[in-house]
Amino acid sequence: MSWWTYQQLRIGGPKTRLAIVEKLSLEYDDESVGPLIFALKDKDPDVRCTAARGLLRYYDPKAVDPLIIILRDQVPLARAAAAETLGRLGDAKATPHLVLLLRDVDPVVRGIAVRSLNRLGWKPASDPDRVLQILAMGNLQELVGMGPEGVGHLLETLRNGTPNKQFAAVKALGQVSDSRVLPAMREALKKNVDAVRMAALGVMEQMADPQTFPDVERLLRDESAAVRGAAVEAATMCGGRSAVPSLLKCLKDPSWEVRKSAAESLGVLGDSSAVEGLCQIIQDPDRDVRESVIVALGELGDPRAIQLLVVSLLDTENTVRNAASAALYKINRRWDETELAHRALPKVKAALKHNDYWVCQAAAKLLEQFRIDVKSLQGEAPAVKLAMKSGPSPVYALFADLLFDRDRDLRLAAAVSLGRLREKAATAILSTASRDPDYSVRQAALSALTALE
Repeated sequence: MSWWTYQQLRIGGPKTRLAIVEKLSLEYDDESVGPLIFALKDKDPDVRCTAARGLLRYYDPKAVDPLIIILRDQVPLARAAAAETLGRLGDAKATPHLVLLLRDVDPVVRGIAVRSLNRLGWKPASDPDRVLQILAMGNLQELVGMGPEGVGHLLETLRNGTPNKQFAAVKALGQVSDSRVLPAMREALKKNVDAVRMAALGVMEQMADPQTFPDVERLLRDESAAVRGAAVEAATMCGGRSAVPSLLKCLKDPSWEVRKSAAESLGVLGDSSAVEGLCQIIQDPDRDVRESVIVALGELGDPRAIQLLVVSLLDTENTVRNAASAALYKINRRWDETELAHRALPKVKAALKHNDYWVCQAAAKLLEQFRIDVKSLQGEAPAVKLAMKSGPSPVYALFADLLFDRDRDLRLAAAVSLGRLREKAATAILSTASRDPDYSVRQAALSALTALE
């Protein structure tokens, strides 16, 4: 290598020195090793890091000792680069120096050091070294089987580790039976990382300790919807029926997932004091929430919900209507004979004019169940007339039902098939499907309507 290269590495500016080292790293020339080793002493950390990585290409034993010196560099990236190169060079001389890096303050350096040690075939000679290896690799689950000492290291990781390590520590501690775990989970609930708080809530849910309910209850007001949802489940297990007042407040949460989870929990707890709160959101904008509320009311079995459940039989969503039917049957097998059910008749009659085919059909069937002659009602809707005809085939009924399935592909196939059947009775439901949220379904419904003309 020319004298001029060394001279540039001595007196050139940072950019010049870095450019030279980058070029030397790519030349695959054995004469580049000397200047790269020389660059390991450069005052610029970027030059030192690039030189350490560049030496990896040459596998020259002369680079081992200079790289070992760089393992004590003040810059973490330089230590990490040297550790990676030493691991790939494969010289066992570097092993004890790399072991020292397992205690490095930088997690990236520790991780690279343990990978390099694994390449060199290093095996821990003592439990402390084994713990250091596990911590550096991030396999915190392995500490679970190490008894009290392992728990101590997990607690330390939870206090001072990176967010990812804190999360892993919480999950590992959840598998340990130790008196220190519960206080640790309480502290974990105060961490500013959503995933850590959620993991701690999951552990508390498994423990189901009533003493932890006040800690869990505070997170029902957490700024993260995901954390609030996890807190609902934990509060249910930790608080039992004493959690009902707090869960009722969650029914008004901005997040539909939280409202859904709260409704489900109230149904599981079986406290009739939740009926009124559940009834207040039975017409929630989200269909999954409506369905969960209805299922919960069925589990509670309180007759006060009958009137609103009858109205839910007219819901635009098939799954909600089915849930309402099942809930009414659970509350009272002869619900249609109750006074509360008959109080819903005005809304049932009004639904005959609804622009959704299935709502009209549901209303007509309900009125027949109440022994009311639909034909005698004024302002009978065209869709109801279609529903009462005897013409449509069983295949038509199948496709008509699929036309309102949650699965977009099934709705699309149903619309196409109804067009091919050329059943005039399908006009009303295809008109409804022409307003489907999915563009392809809308187009298929419009094409089917054209085919029926």
